[in-house]
Amino acid sequence: MPRLLADLTPLRESPDYRRLWTGTALSAVGTQLTLVAVSLEVYELTQSSLYVGLLGLVGLVPLVLAGLYGGSVVDAYDRRKVALLSSVLLWASTIGIAAQAWAGVGNVWLLYVLVAVNAGAGGLNQPARSAIIPRLVRPELLPAANALNMMTFGLAMTAGPLLAGVLVARVGYGWTYTIDVVTFTAAMWALYRLPPMPPVGQVQKAGLGSVLEGFRFLGTRPNIRMTFVVDLCAMVFSQPRALLPAIGALMLGGGATTVGVLLAATAVGAFLAGLFSGPLGLVRRQGLAVLWSVAAWALSVTAFGVVVVLAGHNDGEVPSVWLVPAAVAMACAGIADSISGVFRSTILQSATPDAMRGRLQGVFVVVVAGGPRLGDLVAGVNASFAGEGWAAILGGLICLALVAVLARTQPRFARYDALHPEP
Repeated sequence: MPRLLADLTPLRESPDYRRLWTGTALSAVGTQLTLVAVSLEVYELTQSSLYVGLLGLVGLVPLVLAGLYGGSVVDAYDRRKVALLSSVLLWASTIGIAAQAWAGVGNVWLLYVLVAVNAGAGGLNQPARSAIIPRLVRPELLPAANALNMMTFGLAMTAGPLLAGVLVARVGYGWTYTIDVVTFTAAMWALYRLPPMPPVGQVQKAGLGSVLEGFRFLGTRPNIRMTFVVDLCAMVFSQPRALLPAIGALMLGGGATTVGVLLAATAVGAFLAGLFSGPLGLVRRQGLAVLWSVAAWALSVTAFGVVVVLAGHNDGEVPSVWLVPAAVAMACAGIADSISGVFRSTILQSATPDAMRGRLQGVFVVVVAGGPRLGDLVAGVNASFAGEGWAAILGGLICLALVAVLARTQPRFARYDALHPEP
């Protein structure tokens, strides 16, 4: 069993990493509560999957701008200070989301504005956090540290959506958002306890020139670039998140509770992948592992769409029996996505010099967080024409075809060797 279970060495060796991991774990549950509750509130206000999908577009623009520029800021200034200041802005926007719910404003456009501010702050915060991790653990422990982070994410995604569905139904949106406000203080405490993290090596002033230098570096590093391209194929074309409110309300039944179960099933898969991540540290062909993982994601989303189509129509308060196979398909998708994330993060951190990590992590954040937001819009548009079930099937098949094309046209990525990393 120890060979299968997650490697806890990063937690034992690095007190700073342990505090950061713990604080992130506590705050991540509250963050997931807000993400799910906002989509449910928008659907309740509009009764439209398209408006839910627009949440992705609303958050995408500030996320892209802040992520790219934020990466240059991370490389130019103390990473701890950047992470702390952006956390304050994240906290303030979450307070705003909670305040509008308590006031009963019921305005979808106000929610869009607050989500945009939150996304922009996250675009600055996430590159700083990610660039800090290689400074806290040994290089050979990066796969283990990334797997532990994925396990944390999976745990938050398990508890968050389940609690969101129950809390929204029982106590309303105000209390649900307030929990996020309270738990976020744990992440801020962990960042405050970190030592100063000034940039290493030659420092370039933050700005457009620094951002362009990061892109020029990325243009000469095909393996790093492929980690972004493959993930975009999965998240833009086969992300089913925006479809779930309508699926819970009209097809599988159960409403918000069903949405929570489906999102939690994805998170359970991610958590299990992290819990039994011991063998991942032995994988040398990490690029090939990414390709197979994304293909497995695409097949899982396709299977989920087939289940939804077969389920037909159910708008009752009690979920249909089709919820079980739908949840299994989503759990398989979570496993695949988590494994892909571990190896993509490890390739990026291992093959990127410290002086470039902020900017490359900024691009990574834009892809990882922005891709699903754009995918929400794509899924919402597809659902408005073909229905939610067929939208999931179409997205999964497109993703699978794109992965096959990339594997054939970019064979160097499949040969990537963790012992001899070539960017």
